[in-house]
Amino acid sequence: METALKTFCSIRPGCCVEVKGFIPHGCKWFAINLGRDGYNFVIHFSARFDDHGDKRTIVLNSLVGNAWGAEQRESFFPFQMGSDTKVCFKFEQGRISIQLPIGNPLSFPVRLPIEKISFVSVEHLQLKSIIVK
Repeated sequence: METALKTFCSIRPGCCVEVKGFIPHGCKWFAINLGRDGYNFVIHFSARFDDHGDKRTIVLNSLVGNAWGAEQRESFFPFQMGSDTKVCFKFEQGRISIQLPIGNPLSFPVRLPIEKISFVSVEHLQLKSIIVK
């Protein structure tokens, strides 16, 4: 089942975006994007169970003016199909910290000059909630 949600909001540095959802059985990947709009992502978070040649890999990237940047790959993969999950993104000066369900936070540089995150999208995850703290 494909799930896509796009929402507009106002998230300033120091805020956290908490995304909770259910990972369906047979899921090949799910993605969470935060940015300015659908063409400019501060972060593209892609959890790949088996997609684009990646198995059990997290791929982080940015999208600036509809052009992808250099990918950052993480081999730590705490996600399980058929289970609930939670991923928290903290918007900090110069970086995004990502807290996964378990393990140490990941860090990704802010490559897009941005004062606030106004766009969040979620794909292939059965969304339960998005909370801004």
